[in-house]
Amino acid sequence: MILLGSTGSIGTNALEVAKSFNIPIESLCAGRNITLLNQQIAQYKPKNVCIADKNDAHKLISGHYTLFCGSDGILEMIESSYSSLVLNALVGFAGLKPSFKALQCNKKLALANKESLVNAGWLLQNADITPIDSEHFGLWYLQNNRPIAKLYITASGGAFRDYPLDKISLATPQEALKHPNWQMGHKITIDSASMANKLFEILEARWLFDTQNIDALIEASSSIHALVAFKDGSITAHLSNPDMKLPIAYALNPTLAMNENIIEPFSPQSLSLCLKPIDTLRYPLWNLKNILLDTPQKGVVLNSSNEVAIESFLAQKIPFGEISALILAMMTHFDSFAFHSLCDLESICALDEEVRNKSTQWLQDKGYRFE
Repeated sequence: MILLGSTGSIGTNALEVAKSFNIPIESLCAGRNITLLNQQIAQYKPKNVCIADKNDAHKLISGHYTLFCGSDGILEMIESSYSSLVLNALVGFAGLKPSFKALQCNKKLALANKESLVNAGWLLQNADITPIDSEHFGLWYLQNNRPIAKLYITASGGAFRDYPLDKISLATPQEALKHPNWQMGHKITIDSASMANKLFEILEARWLFDTQNIDALIEASSSIHALVAFKDGSITAHLSNPDMKLPIAYALNPTLAMNENIIEPFSPQSLSLCLKPIDTLRYPLWNLKNILLDTPQKGVVLNSSNEVAIESFLAQKIPFGEISALILAMMTHFDSFAFHSLCDLESICALDEEVRNKSTQWLQDKGYRFE
């Protein structure tokens, strides 16, 4: 298999599952965590390795592998690899072109990169994609040809789920990164705190399951990942451990995932479940849900402005409240954009750059420094 984003939480879990299934790793791609990447190279002995920055090449251990570098290197590595499966666990807009390259090379795409569908779902809707997100895996798992009324995904609520409302806007990165349930990468943890992550997943579900009847609920234990409401009035929920190993296992080998006792079973003994609606006072970005479902191409604006906001927030240039303020401002500013013109990667990338530039200017106009 080809693994993009091998040093992140999804990537490391994917390697564990692949080892259990005796699936060889032909190609590894990682960012700047060279120490962990070196450990993975030593253990899995890939034939191809790709890193974000060629200046880090001297830090890599030696081995019998071909080295690729940068965003173009990822695409070259995918094309030159023989494996038929690409697991894309890259973070952010950087994962979009690799998803297209995998499909252009007629490879199966196991997708954990939310931004691929957020930014270009209308171009990927009929592609051969296996979702890795636990929420979308849960929705797929529950559907059984009965008439469906509505789909639900769940949210943990992030770091500010129980935080005093009047203190959220001025919260620091250190506070926002204290996820109540687990340790994840910085971006997805901030996205969880702002609820941007759930907007991404709503858009993913819209393209994966071809419906706008989608909503999300707060479920603090992160035990329920998805629910399906059927037209007969019943609701079925999917519960599993929140480490994403189960959806990864199904993406790598569904037969083994179903029949082998490899994934740790979920224990219901200590369950104390409570489902709550998402409060827009606490999570103002949730006001965008129906707007995005009506015009999902606006996900490009959501993603681009969000990435600018998070980068600025983590650099301690803006407070937490400006993340949602910036995104909402950009959604309004680009409301009249001709979204129907987003018909290829080039037009999507052009809008992405325009939104990033406008987002930076908006923050500068508010007095934030970016020297």
